[in-house]
Amino acid sequence: MTSLLIIVVLVLLGIAIWQLTKIFHLTQIGASSYTENTEVATDRDNNVNGYLMFGFLGFIYIFTIYSLLKWGHLVLGTPASEHGPEYDNLMTISMWLIFVTQTITQFLLHYFAFKYKGKKGNVAFYYADNDKLEFIWTIIPVIVLAGLILYGLYAWTNIMFIDEEAKEDAIYVEVYAKQFNWEVRYAGKDGKLGKANVRYIEGVNTLGVDMSDANAQDDIQASELHLPKGKQIIFKFRSQDVLHSAYMPHFRAQMNVVPGMVTQFGFVPTVTTDEMRQDPKIMDKVAHINEIRSKKSAAAIAKGEPALEPYTFDYLLLCNKICGQSHYNMQMKIVVEDEADFKLWLKDKKTLAAAVKESKEAAAAPAAPENGAPAAAKPSDSTKTVKADSTMVVAQVTKK
Repeated sequence: MTSLLIIVVLVLLGIAIWQLTKIFHLTQIGASSYTENTEVATDRDNNVNGYLMFGFLGFIYIFTIYSLLKWGHLVLGTPASEHGPEYDNLMTISMWLIFVTQTITQFLLHYFAFKYKGKKGNVAFYYADNDKLEFIWTIIPVIVLAGLILYGLYAWTNIMFIDEEAKEDAIYVEVYAKQFNWEVRYAGKDGKLGKANVRYIEGVNTLGVDMSDANAQDDIQASELHLPKGKQIIFKFRSQDVLHSAYMPHFRAQMNVVPGMVTQFGFVPTVTTDEMRQDPKIMDKVAHINEIRSKKSAAAIAKGEPALEPYTFDYLLLCNKICGQSHYNMQMKIVVEDEADFKLWLKDKKTLAAAVKESKEAAAAPAAPENGAPAAAKPSDSTKTVKADSTMVVAQVTKK
């Protein structure tokens, strides 16, 4: 009801402003002389608009420089994957082309708007066409864009193509998306992931792995993504519900996660988590974030609320598609470590088959007695003669 009231008020306010502008327009017409046509711009109007165009050009340049100085440090720093530098190089070339083109074309646009502004008595020169000029302003963008596209295709092919030799030694990881979290599954010693389908989701088998598949018996399910440095990782992406997008910004990696199909992306991590934490740019960012958090903590403590914990850098897997109400919080920690540490971490994880077996055994076992409840009495042996204790019988009768 409040929203409807706000909308009605805004509509009425808009109508009122519209009516006021009409009244103002009518008063201007009444005040002008009968011979003056107020719809035709005068030399004064053209001069004002010409200088305003130059003023707007200055605003564009000043705001661009201010943006670079103010928010330039927010861009991603050192890439943490093997293909990252090539990706960054393509992005740098694209941004420089855009920046230079924008600087030149915006200057020419606003300069000519000022230079050839309307002036009483001036007549526009009719210029039908010029084949040479049209050829120049057509061929230059064609060459530049063709070169950029070809280089982009070359970079894309290098990133997406994984040769057979690398596949043999690669680690296969399934990344499973669902509102609003991630789960991962590692291929076991056979190096193959078992088949999966949402129809097999049951109990601890939250990924819907087909446990009748021989390749699934040694698969390992985890809630945290660990990657070994220097090893080829091949990701298989699946979605349980809606369209998601697996985004790992520091690895320059992103792939759509589509319900009903498996998408793939691969890269080689090159910087461990500990090494990235020692990167100067990351250290500056962490210090800046903790400075903000300390100020907010002080305000929270003054209100009697708990202080914020200090921020520590971690790689993150994020969702880059608006997938629902808690999309902003759909993330998973990524840990990049040496291969020995990775193997040690993976060794401590039980296989999915073992987890499913334990779950079934626990479900089949009789329920344990509740705390304080007497244990079930053992069946008595009728062949044994038990002599009654008369004192106990008297005591029981007296108690009653």
